[in-house]
Amino acid sequence: MAPATHNKNAVQSADFHPRRLLRSGHLQTVFGNYLPRANSLPPAEEQLVEVSPATEHQISSQVLCHCHWQPEDVRAARPTVIIVHGLEGSSGSQYVIGNSDKLWQAGCNIVRMNMRNCCGTEALTPTLYHSGLSGDVDAVMRFFVDLHHLQSIALIGYSMGGNLVLKLTGELGKDPPPQLRSVVGVSPVIDLAPSSAALHLLQNRVYEMKFVRAMLRRFRRKASLFPRAFDPNRAIGISSLRDFDERIIALYSGFAGAEDYYYRVAAARVIDEITVPTLILNSLDDPFIRLAPDTRDKIIANPNITFLETAQGGHCAFLAQPDPATGYDGYWAEHTLVRFILANSKAAPERVAAKIDIDAR
Repeated sequence: MAPATHNKNAVQSADFHPRRLLRSGHLQTVFGNYLPRANSLPPAEEQLVEVSPATEHQISSQVLCHCHWQPEDVRAARPTVIIVHGLEGSSGSQYVIGNSDKLWQAGCNIVRMNMRNCCGTEALTPTLYHSGLSGDVDAVMRFFVDLHHLQSIALIGYSMGGNLVLKLTGELGKDPPPQLRSVVGVSPVIDLAPSSAALHLLQNRVYEMKFVRAMLRRFRRKASLFPRAFDPNRAIGISSLRDFDERIIALYSGFAGAEDYYYRVAAARVIDEITVPTLILNSLDDPFIRLAPDTRDKIIANPNITFLETAQGGHCAFLAQPDPATGYDGYWAEHTLVRFILANSKAAPERVAAKIDIDAR
């Protein structure tokens, strides 16, 4: 059973019953990443968005978005949801598809945003991607608002994407665009340093090595495309996420080292500045997400944040038992955030998260 939330505006505590045979955080995490979701989405419209202009010495940076638009006569008035994947994910990640399908069925426009370099776009930017590029989400949001005159925007971020959307919302502070109605972080990596350390624990090394191998492959592709910018020999001997952040991310992205990077890009530094209705979903048995005590205090103290923490659920999973009789597919987090987004999609006199009913499963 989820512990009671502390914020007076928080979602009410709800029972979350994990799917049978998937009661550990590790099993939830693994199966949550690979279990296929229903996909009734129409064909996507591809859109490249410039997130950083060209300079005298560098080409511009662009990101690829896969978009699903409701009919033009209702498009501007419908909620538009921008979904940002996690580390080494993409617009095709299963959790992105699952959320997109449910939100599309609810009448929303969908923008499945890829971070820089992801989904085969390494040639579209001369830079690497990292957890501090919250400005890319801002650029995508403002681009589509201007393009389609959108009236209602929601942001969803998973894991690393969760840090990006929460960091952006905190940076916007008391002056967010009026179209931004709600923000959701699912298992967000808000405190990077303790989460990186947890990923290096023996029981989590399988996750760490999966990430590191994928990141090294991507870095080598970048080095082949931009040989003057990146030295492939920097990848030799890297065996942990912290090594990668210390030797590659920090060097090529303007940080003094891994510790400086973790501090400067963490949404934890600006979480108390959030003024947009925000939902954070976190599981106590997440294998590697760690929240510092002062970060937790800031979240709980912010009346604009609904903090829902379950006892079980793993990382970005929250797999409940499906119920074929009712058509419930068991993807608890996806159903929860859809209700939150729809409840906050209309303009409100005060930017305080609307309460929603949690469907206990």
